[in-house]
Amino acid sequence: MKKTKTMDGNAAAAYISYAFTEVAAIYPITPSSTMAEYVDEWAEQGQENIFGEPVRVIEMQSEGGAAGTVHGSLKTGVLTSAYTASQGLLLMIPNMFKIAGELLPSVFHVAARAVTTNALSIFGDHSDVMAARQTGFCMLAEASVQEVMDLSAVAHLASIEGKLPFMNFFDGFRTSHELQKIEVLDYEDLKAMVDWEALADFRAQGMNPNHPSISGTAQNPDIYFQQRETVNQFYDRMPAIVQKYMQQINDLRGTSYDLTDYYGDPEATEVIISMGSVSPTIQQTVDYLNKQGRKVGHINIHLYRPFPAENLLDKLPKTVKTVAVLDRTKEPGSDGELLLLDVQSVLYRHENRPIVIGGRYGIASKDITPDQIVAVYDHMLVPAEQMKLRFTVGIVDDVTNLSLPMGEILDLTPDSTFQAKFWGLGSDGTVGANKQAIKIIGNNTDYYAQAYFAYDSKKSGGLTISHIRFGQEPILSTYNVDRSDFIGCHNSAYLHKYDLIKGLKDGGTFLLNTVWDEEKVKQHLPIRLKRYLGEHNIKFYTINAAGIAQKLGLQGRINTIMSAAFFELSTIMDRDTFLPLM
Repeated sequence: MKKTKTMDGNAAAAYISYAFTEVAAIYPITPSSTMAEYVDEWAEQGQENIFGEPVRVIEMQSEGGAAGTVHGSLKTGVLTSAYTASQGLLLMIPNMFKIAGELLPSVFHVAARAVTTNALSIFGDHSDVMAARQTGFCMLAEASVQEVMDLSAVAHLASIEGKLPFMNFFDGFRTSHELQKIEVLDYEDLKAMVDWEALADFRAQGMNPNHPSISGTAQNPDIYFQQRETVNQFYDRMPAIVQKYMQQINDLRGTSYDLTDYYGDPEATEVIISMGSVSPTIQQTVDYLNKQGRKVGHINIHLYRPFPAENLLDKLPKTVKTVAVLDRTKEPGSDGELLLLDVQSVLYRHENRPIVIGGRYGIASKDITPDQIVAVYDHMLVPAEQMKLRFTVGIVDDVTNLSLPMGEILDLTPDSTFQAKFWGLGSDGTVGANKQAIKIIGNNTDYYAQAYFAYDSKKSGGLTISHIRFGQEPILSTYNVDRSDFIGCHNSAYLHKYDLIKGLKDGGTFLLNTVWDEEKVKQHLPIRLKRYLGEHNIKFYTINAAGIAQKLGLQGRINTIMSAAFFELSTIMDRDTFLPLM
């Protein structure tokens, strides 16, 4: 029987990691911190891994210390994991070279995040993992919370058999903090997949005073080069090992994972290649364009290192004329970003040698929407002499003029999917209330459910916008809600500061939390907002949640009150059902 649960990407990675981990070396950094927190919590509760024991958690005082702990623990023959992002990952690089060079199986789970350059950004892109790609770690990418659940297991299993460490990465915030209703793998099924002979060999190689061995020597030019080349065999074998465990997950779950996944017309002439959470959005766009008579496709890269050259060539349609590679990172001064350069190298061997162009998108969690993907597919149709070989999407670049034209936002979420947006103040409980609400919906109905939370960098006291979707169809919209059925404003100060009800559908619902009475609401509502309410037949409600919270002694925590109001107005559940669950 399939077990489903609503969780975010960090929880999915932690759940799988816990199964295969004996020691976890941790040091918190946004947005990966909750992975370590889950593992620590479960260990304190005595939860057992597949070896029948709780994980031993060691919290260090720096990322370098955590990486050193991983290295030392692995050298004793103990399966050890770590969780990190951004500069935290970069501080682990010296140890990562050693771990890979000494053929030690381990998995570093990375909620991929921007690296600080001209400014600090806590938000997501691939600049951290790309900066660590030279360490010798294998790299496996996921595009959704379900993929994190499924493919994190592949990373651990392949690492044990293949004797190489893995960076298992997924987009920070967009996947790490996005809540989705997913199928959960059972520990007994995972235990049955382990290569116990390879694990026993790893343990036997552990440092032990009863059988001493030499490791970490210094080498001169006479042998260092030759010995470095001996590791080629391990990397050459790894794609087949990863594919084997992907197939075991496929057999278990009815999925079709491969090193690279193709989606679209089998005779596509324009194909986008990408990694990470943009993949579901591209799939939506592929369906949208192909229904209009286009022939387009998409390749989602899962195994990035070792790069799956032959698999990519097999998946790319022979009819392709133009390929656009999308990178979620920037390497200043390079002729192209990193995924683009890999793909270019491989496509020199393609029988038709398509035109290959490359673009940057989604840097520091810039929202990537279907209209931006349409712009990329449209650009592949322009005459070669007018084509931008290097471009950006999602911004207006009026300095170097590399951006593709921006049109109206295109939301390809099915009309049957309920979409809601909540404007809150950091620490007022809005985000917590919406996390609770989507878990109630996901865990207690047959609906697919998704929630994503946009913060500003101030966090507490800053703006939060919660984006919620649920419905009968799988949710592929890995972008912010634009067309809403419901909008809640939990802070009336936002009325004159933001365009709160932009995109609210005709007949939709707007809920305002305010201390104003009816006459003051009429007096203070902006004219443009009143006009929108009337012209679009919006159902408008107010509630004084702060007053109710004060009476109940909740000291400004309006989350439960606003959550109850949402359930009451959305009619997804009747009151007798949702109140006990809350």
